[in-house]
Amino acid sequence: MTEAATPKKRAKPKAKVEAEAQAPARQVIGKDCVVAFHYSLCEVNAAGELSGWLEQSAGKEPLLYLHGHANVISGLEEAMVGKSEGDKLSITLEPEQAYGPRRPNSVQRVPIKHLHLRQGQKQIMAGEIVAIQTHHGIRNALVVKAGRFNVDVDTNHPYAGRTLHYEIEIVGVRPATPDEIEHRHAHGQGGHHH
Repeated sequence: MTEAATPKKRAKPKAKVEAEAQAPARQVIGKDCVVAFHYSLCEVNAAGELSGWLEQSAGKEPLLYLHGHANVISGLEEAMVGKSEGDKLSITLEPEQAYGPRRPNSVQRVPIKHLHLRQGQKQIMAGEIVAIQTHHGIRNALVVKAGRFNVDVDTNHPYAGRTLHYEIEIVGVRPATPDEIEHRHAHGQGGHHH
């Protein structure tokens, strides 16, 4: 065999080897990380079929949350542990992992004067979401019956009692700042926004 026919082992160019050694490790989601993600949400019916999308964040700013501080529903936070930017998830959550079961005693009659109405709003209709002043602050509720002086509202979360399916794309993961950890939530671009 001639020397020309013998394959020669080629060394990696030094610049490439150095770049590989310096490439940062992907940030993995864990406690005190700020996670940015897009999601699509639908319901799973009793037959296991998916409904149409109820919510989608595509085309909007991604949702940000501080991991490990109960800033998103528990089942979603558990599913994100150990994931990184670029990962895509498809998860189904039972009510206990999402917004909890429906509480049948959550329909209450409330005087209209306790509602925070939009400026100029004169009429309230069944099916409308309203803000109510409570002893625990402002809370959203669904109007189930509207009267002249009072409304009957359901204070369950609209997705309570429902099995939910999420399609998730993680678009960013970073360490939280000391302010974010102290305040127990993620801050938007440019810092503190509340």
